[in-house]
Amino acid sequence: MAYGQTGTGKTFTLGRLGEEDIADRGIMVRAMEDILADISPEQDSITVSYLQLYMETVLDLLVPGKDNIPIVEDPKTGDVSLPGATAVEIWDQTSFLDLLQTGEANRFAANTKLNTESSRSHAILMVNVKKHVKGKGGDLILTNENGLGVHMSKGFCPPMVRKSKLVVVDLAGSERLDKSGSEGHALEEAKSINLSLTSLGKCINALAEGSSHIPIRDSKLTRLLRDSFGGTARTSLVITIGPSPRHRGETMSTIMFGQRAMKVENMVKLKEEFDYKSLCRRLDMELEKRVSEIERQGKLLLDVEEKLQERLEETKRAERNLESALEKMAAERARYHKEHIEVLESLENERAERQKMENQLQSTMQDMQHHREVFDPCNQLKSEILELKLQLDKEVQLRQQAEKELSALKSGLTKIESTSPEGQEALILSRRLEDEMKQRKNLEEEIQQLRNQLTQVTLQADEAKRIVSGRISFGSESHKSFASVNHNIDTSANLNTSGRPQEHVGLQKVLSLLDSADLDVRVHAVKVVANLAAEEVNQEKIVEAGGLHSMLMLLSSTEDETIRRVAAGAIANLAMNETNQELIMSEGGITLLSKTADDAEDPQTLRMVAGAIANLCGNDKLQLKLRDEGGIKALLSMVKSNHPDVLAQVARGIANFAKCESRGAVQGSKPARSLLIDEGALPWIVANASNEASPIRRHIELALCHLAQKDVNGKDLVAGGALWELIRISRECSREDIRMLAHRMLISSSVFQAELRRLHIVL
Repeated sequence: MAYGQTGTGKTFTLGRLGEEDIADRGIMVRAMEDILADISPEQDSITVSYLQLYMETVLDLLVPGKDNIPIVEDPKTGDVSLPGATAVEIWDQTSFLDLLQTGEANRFAANTKLNTESSRSHAILMVNVKKHVKGKGGDLILTNENGLGVHMSKGFCPPMVRKSKLVVVDLAGSERLDKSGSEGHALEEAKSINLSLTSLGKCINALAEGSSHIPIRDSKLTRLLRDSFGGTARTSLVITIGPSPRHRGETMSTIMFGQRAMKVENMVKLKEEFDYKSLCRRLDMELEKRVSEIERQGKLLLDVEEKLQERLEETKRAERNLESALEKMAAERARYHKEHIEVLESLENERAERQKMENQLQSTMQDMQHHREVFDPCNQLKSEILELKLQLDKEVQLRQQAEKELSALKSGLTKIESTSPEGQEALILSRRLEDEMKQRKNLEEEIQQLRNQLTQVTLQADEAKRIVSGRISFGSESHKSFASVNHNIDTSANLNTSGRPQEHVGLQKVLSLLDSADLDVRVHAVKVVANLAAEEVNQEKIVEAGGLHSMLMLLSSTEDETIRRVAAGAIANLAMNETNQELIMSEGGITLLSKTADDAEDPQTLRMVAGAIANLCGNDKLQLKLRDEGGIKALLSMVKSNHPDVLAQVARGIANFAKCESRGAVQGSKPARSLLIDEGALPWIVANASNEASPIRRHIELALCHLAQKDVNGKDLVAGGALWELIRISRECSREDIRMLAHRMLISSSVFQAELRRLHIVL
């Protein structure tokens, strides 16, 4: 606060801009430089109001049309505020200097005998600062809607917000009418100035003397400066005097005022409060994560039950086939046994017949010998002998043939169970039946483990809901406010990784199974890798072991939909790390993901691919390369599935990309048209800004606000109909931070302001 006779340099001391020489800068400019040097533009905020007290009326110097602004005092804290005053958010020194120039141009001044540009009003600059500071250590306990305490760990401790207010007052100079020569309206102005300064002096005297009554309400000036003397502020007083002996009386009065003011004691108070908005956002993200985990586990359980049902049906079919084969084999065995008995009987009959013929032949030979000795041989006897020999040779051949057939039947009966196709089929079916029974037992154990995990996750989600309900109940007494990924991986690999898989078979062993000839083994191995990639502590080991390269190769080499879906999910998990993102891009990952998106028809596979690309979109360094290799086009091509999970990931990727672009604009990068607009994403963004699904709508609203931060996008947004969506967001969005961001973009963009004036729309 500057106090002194008119023309002694109060305005020079406080409000000098230093345009010609920076050494001439006043206290207002220097103070703002110190404030801007100590804040973070991403988290902190500065708002400035510039007012003047003229003829006991508070006027707005930034918007001259606002006059007679009321002064409001909080009955509980006693804080003084001006809710009708214009509050402009400041981010740099240039905008603050422009604001001061605007205010000085609207301030009342007049030419008197003592000063050619005498201030005829008291100028008041109010700077409000909200700065985020680290909260104190220790746990936090919130109260839920049932009055029960909910314990929050250190990770959920909200940051502190420190609220500060700087008030710089350039008082109008006190003057004697006989010296200033004020007449007419200037005389009335001088009376009003002297009256308010007199009231200020009375308050200072009462405080210095320790009086019980402080006449604060005698003037609006003393009401506005209530915190500055005897309040909670740290106050500095600058008194200005002139060197002329003619004004000795005014000089003495000014010095006496300063001496009395030095006796006033203020009690400085630090104003800090919890930033519950950040805490609410973190709790909402945690709740969404838990809910998605429950949904994922539920889907996984359904998939496992379906697979188990299929295995049971296959087992029943195998049992029926085995029973049929056993019956058929038993019938064949009975038939061969019957034939064997018949052949044995036939062989015995032939043997008896042969023995009989041999006996007859021997008897005949003896008769022939006897006749040869008694009679001479004859032709008839010779023919009979020849006939008998031929018959004997024939019987010998028949016997040999029967013995060969009997030997063949015996060997055939021995080998029938192992050499016949029916026997082989029965053996294969028997082995398959044993394998199926073992797999059935393993699947039942896996289902039991999944149910136990699902029960645990459900309990955690219920606890998260109770925490959020407690947060809502607690936040209602103060300030109310406000998730690629997203992991819909088929994590049945969890069933075999209750411990650490690398502790059992090693990560290299798991990766080597990705090249197995057995499809089931490959599927199981890629699920294990995907499950490990979901934990940040394992990601570096997976990349070092070549797991990321293997996942990318699976996208290009396999045609199995399950392997592609799970591999894409693993890549999405690994893409959450910035170093892995650059590695994915360097190995052509975006090209492989784009090709997978073109070939895939399963919505869950598309969701994984979209989640991976969405994570890559959050890297500032990869935006141009991502666009050049077709990442944005691949992301937009997946909207044709119309699946809400896929659309949510697409919207998240667009929001990440737009956020990176807006961050580059804030950091001073060369302004350029958004790559999203160049790639034709704006029509889809506008069409889905009012989507019924909250995850899609929230990401699209955030993307529109980030696109609007670049002035070069303004004309395209207006032409594409995005202006109407921004107006709707600024009025209807459920999240306060997005709603305020949309409102700030509308009032700060010259393109939007011109269009709003043309349409006669008032925000």
